[in-house]
Amino acid sequence: MKAGAASRGIAVLSAVAATAIALSGCAGSPSGEETKGAGTLTMWVDADRASVLKDIAAQFKEDKGVEVKLVVKDFGDIRDDFVTQVPTGKGPDIIVGAHDWLGKLVQNGVVAPLELGDKAGDFQEVAINAMSYDGQIYGLPYSVENIALLRNVALAPEAPATFDDAIATGKALVEAGTAQYPFLVGLDPNASDPYHLYPLQASFGAPVFETKADGTYDASKLALGGPGGEAFAQALAKWGAEGVLNTNISGDIAKEEFNAGKSPYFLTGPWNVPAAKDAGIDYAIDPIPSAGGQPATPFVGVQGFYISAKSQNPLAANEFLVNYLGTEAVQTALYEVGGRAPALLTAFEAAKSNADVAAFGAVGAEGVPMPNVPAMDAVWADWGTTEVAIINGQGDPVALWQQMVANIQAKIAG
Repeated sequence: MKAGAASRGIAVLSAVAATAIALSGCAGSPSGEETKGAGTLTMWVDADRASVLKDIAAQFKEDKGVEVKLVVKDFGDIRDDFVTQVPTGKGPDIIVGAHDWLGKLVQNGVVAPLELGDKAGDFQEVAINAMSYDGQIYGLPYSVENIALLRNVALAPEAPATFDDAIATGKALVEAGTAQYPFLVGLDPNASDPYHLYPLQASFGAPVFETKADGTYDASKLALGGPGGEAFAQALAKWGAEGVLNTNISGDIAKEEFNAGKSPYFLTGPWNVPAAKDAGIDYAIDPIPSAGGQPATPFVGVQGFYISAKSQNPLAANEFLVNYLGTEAVQTALYEVGGRAPALLTAFEAAKSNADVAAFGAVGAEGVPMPNVPAMDAVWADWGTTEVAIINGQGDPVALWQQMVANIQAKIAG
């Protein structure tokens, strides 16, 4: 992040601190009790977010007399350490985390529902859905993230209407000698990348789980199988045989080759856009074209903040999340530090002045939250290894896919 962006983030916090005070004075704590002088809160955060939260924590202490102690931890360690420590009474009051941790956190009884009230409508719907489990909101979302189609405009001036159109354009460019790859997506030789390939799978009508009426996932109803999943498996085999998908092209290789101007398309996220820009690629960010006739909905990843079920100061923790971390000032500052689009609608609208944020946001608005149910832990391994086998022509695609579904169902059943 540029220094100017950091300065703007701090300036924004200072400029609207009064807004946070007004919100807290208006909304109060969820039960109407006063949080003034309620002691201390401990919060686990990673280094990047700590730089922003330090200022708002100081504001909270000034307003409410409650100190927020920020403990910097590696993001990858937070979930498991939280699950281990909360039952002992040694864990923090608040953590930053990803939405797909939620099922495990609820299953282990370590996270408390959030009293968000009417403010739930101030956030992107997909973010609230992602932070919900069994009809309850558990986390305060602050960012959303998803993939889209990055297109080299010099090679492909127009966005493809379908995935078949994209591949046809890419193959024509390869045959003409102006490109080396018709299409790029980073894969792994052992685990493929179900996350990146999911929009194409979804376009065949094969989500991971069915959804309930409230929009949350029903982990008892695996939806990977059936005609949609089997049609996708056959498509994977075709794309692998044609060289459209290559399990030896990793994410890093795909990025390098796209930035070298060797492919018209790169299925990726906003994290790879700065490198394309630095490489001088004239790029566009497009919706992911459908391969199977239905919308190619990507997974949306949401990050936010959770309150411990064992917090000694739950009212103060809820107040800090809803009326301080849930403000436009803080969400904008976090966006400027991490580059992830804000979950709060007003902050997102402001961030959309950046055309790249607007483009990814438009794609993400049609996406679905990555499943946050504990059963998802039983899906990834078989899903990825089966995709590798199919792409590499290591068996009948339908039979391999059916065996994968049976294996996952057996694991979920225990």
